[in-house]
Amino acid sequence: MSIALIDESGFMLQGVRARTWAPRGQTPIQRVAGPRKHISVISAITVSPIKRRLGLYFETYEHSINGKDVLPFMRLLRRSLGRGVIFVLDLLNAHRWAAREYRRRAASVEFEWLPPYAPDLTPVEQVWNHGKNVELANFIPGDLKDLDRGIRQALRRQRCDSNLLYSFFRYAKLKLRRFISLPKYQ
Repeated sequence: MSIALIDESGFMLQGVRARTWAPRGQTPIQRVAGPRKHISVISAITVSPIKRRLGLYFETYEHSINGKDVLPFMRLLRRSLGRGVIFVLDLLNAHRWAAREYRRRAASVEFEWLPPYAPDLTPVEQVWNHGKNVELANFIPGDLKDLDRGIRQALRRQRCDSNLLYSFFRYAKLKLRRFISLPKYQ
C-alpha cells in the first residue's frame, strides 16, 4: 500500500523576510499591495513501496481550503497511486469531513490520524518551511497570479529533489526503511 501524508498551508502576498545584501546606508524596502490576500496550498508527500520512491503532489487555491477541496485531492492521489492507499492526516475539520465522504464511496483506502497541533510529526510541514523560508524568502509578488506561479515553481523544484524529500522525513524522525529502500548516504 502507498502512503500519502497530507497537509495544507497558506502563502501571503507579504513575503517572508530573510537576510539580504544592500549597499551600505541603503536599507532594502519591500512594498506589498494587499498583504492580507493569500494562496492556499494542499500538498501530499507520498511513499510508494512498489516503485520505491517519494513523490510530492499539490494543488493551489485562491480561497481557504475546506473539505470540498480535500476530497477531490484525495481522489486524485488515489488515481495516481493505485488502489491501496493509506492517507495520513491531522484532525482538521476539513480532513475529517473529507474522510467521512471518501469512506462512503470507496473501500480500498485507510486513514491514520495524527494528533492535533503536532507539526513535528509530519514531513509535509517541512515542504512549507522550505518553501516559505528558503525558496520564496524575500520574494515579493505583484499579485496573486505571481504568488501562485512562484509557489508552483518552488514546489516543482522540491518535487524533483529526492534528497530534499528524504530530509523532510529525517527531520520528522520517521523511519522509511520499512517502506522503501533509502539511498546509501542515509
